[in-house]
Amino acid sequence: MDTKLIKRWRLILGEKGSEMLDTYSKEGICLDQDELIMDEALASIYDETSGDGGNSTNQGSKGTRSAGKGSSSPKLAKWLADIRTCFPEDIVSVIQTDAIERKGLKQLLFEPEVLKNVKPDIEMVATLMALKGKIPERTKETARQLVRAVVEDINKRLENDIRKAVTGALNKRNHSPIPSASSIDWKYTINRNLKNYNKEYKKIIPERIYFFDRAKRSNQWNVILDIDQSGSMAESVIYASIAGSIFSSMSALNTRIVAFDTEIVDLTEQCSNDPVDMLFGIQLGGGTDINKSVAYCSQFITDPKKTLFILISDLYEGGNQASLVRRMTEMYESGVKVICLLALSDKGIPSYDEGLSRRLSQIGIPCFACTPMLLPQLLEGALKGNDLNELAQKLKSDKKY
Repeated sequence: MDTKLIKRWRLILGEKGSEMLDTYSKEGICLDQDELIMDEALASIYDETSGDGGNSTNQGSKGTRSAGKGSSSPKLAKWLADIRTCFPEDIVSVIQTDAIERKGLKQLLFEPEVLKNVKPDIEMVATLMALKGKIPERTKETARQLVRAVVEDINKRLENDIRKAVTGALNKRNHSPIPSASSIDWKYTINRNLKNYNKEYKKIIPERIYFFDRAKRSNQWNVILDIDQSGSMAESVIYASIAGSIFSSMSALNTRIVAFDTEIVDLTEQCSNDPVDMLFGIQLGGGTDINKSVAYCSQFITDPKKTLFILISDLYEGGNQASLVRRMTEMYESGVKVICLLALSDKGIPSYDEGLSRRLSQIGIPCFACTPMLLPQLLEGALKGNDLNELAQKLKSDKKY
């Protein structure tokens, strides 16, 4: 077999492949200096060996590598330099991502070069949020750019649908004399003109077309997002925060955003400025005191029948559960639209406290997991006064949750 091909397979298979490959080479496998550097860089992440490379006759006695185990992890400066020297840019990015995922080398995120090559996604944002206190100054701006890229992507997917949902729910019966094709109330126009059906043309010829009133009415509804920031809720926290920032930009909604563990952080001011600032104001992890947070949010309910309270939590209460149930019952009975989202995520239904969920459901408070893209539909149903339990069941039956 060709020597170059054998060496290539040796680098692919790692040190453990040496014994098998020796049978294809009479002289044994001896890596040159550049190949040794490449082998060591790969072994640090992929092999269960030290990755020292070298002659196959003495490699078998090497101990197991210790990458990802504290101080014996690969020396990042040298390792980063080696993989940049040995591999093209796209491969470097793959190796760096594998180093984070396989070996937990989250300190790689402290390197600006790594962040520039990492694909922005919601899991990476959650990792950065969890590590925010450890990110050095030289990397903070790069980290913010990565978070901003994810925020803007989610915002693009959600904002238009959320705005349509709010407009459709609150301006349904307010029609304007000002014509605008984008503002036609098709359902109302058709219903009012059914009598004008023309049999010859087989079409409805309307006498009058009705348009939605595009004028914004201020603070029609009070929306409170109460977000559990425990570590297991990371993805939900991110989606909820971004949705909250969209809510706050709409004059028809008076929005308040609160995050909690055993302490409470009111994020309302940050949310109205920059959702990236808001995300970096959240501290993932810690205990959970839902009751304390619900008590804090209750003070902002001035008109119960015009208030939508959304609790986003897996309901693992570390505080006073009996008091929590009592507060939620009082809120619901006062006329507040109350929803508990066990998750706002694309990953399906998470682990949650089934007992507490059942108690809230018996009160009349729906508890379910929701995908981010269905949040607008849920919001519209709540603002229209629809039965939220029926809506939740319908969406479940459609397998959209």
